[in-house]
Amino acid sequence: MQVILRILCLFYLLLSRGTASAQEEDIGLVVEDLTETLPVEQDFSELTEKLSFYRKHPINLNKATPESLKSLYFLSALQISNFFSYLQKSKLMDVLELQAIPGFDPATINRLLPFVVVRDPIEYTGLKPKNLLNGGSHELTFRYSRLLQQQKGYKNLKGSGYLGTADKLITKYKYNYQQVISAGFLLEKDAGEKLFNRKTGVDHVSAHLALFKLGIVKKLVIGDYSMQFGQGLTLWSGFSFGKGPDVTSVAAKDVGLKPYSSTNESMFFRGAAITLNMLKNIDVTAFASSRRSDASLTMQADGNLALSNINSSGLHRTPTEVQNQRSVTQQAYGAVLQYLSDNLNLGFIAYRTIFQHQFFKGAQLYNKYAFSGRQLGNIGIHYNYNFKSVYLYGEIAQSTGAGSAILAGAMTSLSPKISAVVLHRSYDKNYHNFFSAALGEGSETNNEKGWYLGLNYYLTRQLTWSVYGDYFRFPWMKYRVSAASSGYEFLHQLNYSKSKKFKAALRFKFEQKQQNPDEGTDEDYVEKVVKQNYRLEWTWKLYAKFNFHQRLEASRYQKGKLPVETGLMLYQDVSYTPIGSKISGNVRFAWFNTGSYNSRIYAYEADVLHGSGSGLYSGKGVRAYLNARYKIATKIDMWVRLATSIYPGQDAIGTGLDQIEGNKKTELKVQLSYRIR
Repeated sequence: MQVILRILCLFYLLLSRGTASAQEEDIGLVVEDLTETLPVEQDFSELTEKLSFYRKHPINLNKATPESLKSLYFLSALQISNFFSYLQKSKLMDVLELQAIPGFDPATINRLLPFVVVRDPIEYTGLKPKNLLNGGSHELTFRYSRLLQQQKGYKNLKGSGYLGTADKLITKYKYNYQQVISAGFLLEKDAGEKLFNRKTGVDHVSAHLALFKLGIVKKLVIGDYSMQFGQGLTLWSGFSFGKGPDVTSVAAKDVGLKPYSSTNESMFFRGAAITLNMLKNIDVTAFASSRRSDASLTMQADGNLALSNINSSGLHRTPTEVQNQRSVTQQAYGAVLQYLSDNLNLGFIAYRTIFQHQFFKGAQLYNKYAFSGRQLGNIGIHYNYNFKSVYLYGEIAQSTGAGSAILAGAMTSLSPKISAVVLHRSYDKNYHNFFSAALGEGSETNNEKGWYLGLNYYLTRQLTWSVYGDYFRFPWMKYRVSAASSGYEFLHQLNYSKSKKFKAALRFKFEQKQQNPDEGTDEDYVEKVVKQNYRLEWTWKLYAKFNFHQRLEASRYQKGKLPVETGLMLYQDVSYTPIGSKISGNVRFAWFNTGSYNSRIYAYEADVLHGSGSGLYSGKGVRAYLNARYKIATKIDMWVRLATSIYPGQDAIGTGLDQIEGNKKTELKVQLSYRIR
């Protein structure tokens, strides 16, 4: 049977080799599916850079590691586990043999094809100076952007306006040598900031040097790095994915220690970290970090300074923001011990976080169980175990002297057509952690209990149905919720795919939570807040050059007995990507009409290479953008992006120092990239 399957796969491959472009999935479409659950201000460059890297340096499936497949993000933990179970029995002759692995549906395989190969391993040429210079890949990027309209903060406001110019500048360099050495630096200035200031010089500087696969040293990073272990309860920095149409995405895919190169100025460590392979299946990761963070300090009655929270915006535009810049030292050190085998992974984490000043969240009743003090210890145990078609995973975490958090889940392939996941979480109201990003409804990983159940059902080869339900409750009050509260959420989505020329999706999402009544009312109880979203979208390809993507989305919002708010958005995307041409690009034309910010609608937007690319549609208006790439020379590319929003009938856009007089908001972005290999 194996021989017949391989012959059929090879025959199919020969028939499809004629159009190489048909086998390449647009990274933008992959990113759109993955990032719709992330905050709109999230920096996606870490994700797009990793996908771009594997487009140029595909993963050899027969030599793949769990970490490399986790780095593709769109593969679920169950799919990765099933893949290695299959690989134990037989090596792959061709990538299309993935069809024989449970959970690898046609849509997943199509996504995977641009990033993987099956071939003999490339011989390692050694760390010789000549090889390092000529055999590595280099990428140098310059990006400039600004709003063309003047915001209020740039006017002559005495002592309260923005200190710098409206220009946003990014310079970024990355070097990679045979996935053994990685190095890079990032310089950034946000709009409104001074290019240089007395505290920091360039407003934001990040750099790293990383070594991999050198004997017992699996990883060594000096400079900026992130840590992602377990399910995100104990130790996780950087972004993580939550609930989405692919229900199996609720199982986090930890990659451990990795270099950090994002423009986000808060969620990273700075110092040194190392992962050692002590024995065949045992790894030890040790780290030490010291960095200065933004915080607002207040003088207490005893004469000591205290801080209420760490500012994560990374903006230093006004005198107050500059005063708060790098005002507190944050140190962290600890270790992770892991047992890693084909079917069982176990990990133990222990680390301590130390701040220069005491934390004091405030006297509000909802802050009764908030963290106070200068030091916090965190320990945790995480696991995942694969038995036949069942994947078990979870994590138990404890903040020393305070509460605990538990997450436990199971995924299984009930049949070749059905995958299911069930997950339980229980986070104490006094569980504290500054580096966690586990699944949940709250902005912090505490004060929450919930159950999640999801199904992926492959009705036919072309039609997939995904559904999940999530019930959650908050045992203690929260900001804007002055009592214990609860809620639930469910999503249904049908995906239809006929080859790569036509795809369609139909979605319905419902969410109900509880919140305090609006200010000015006499009510003293929490009331229901209901949000609903309806979406229909389809993508079709005309020849090999043009790709069309349409979406119609409606939103519905109601709080208590107040009138229902509705929102509507319609957009048309057109992409032009001819093979071998120097010019490519995409455009969008969108119309939207929402009752207020409450009924807003999010939609991913194409951007320059490694741009952030997420859009928020709120109010009444139209929006359009042009995103174009021109290949100046073999190694030099230029991107230009012009995006404008028009709000008919409005006299001003935005509030505070960001306010623009008039009804138009336009952003220009220009990027130059120099790439070798």
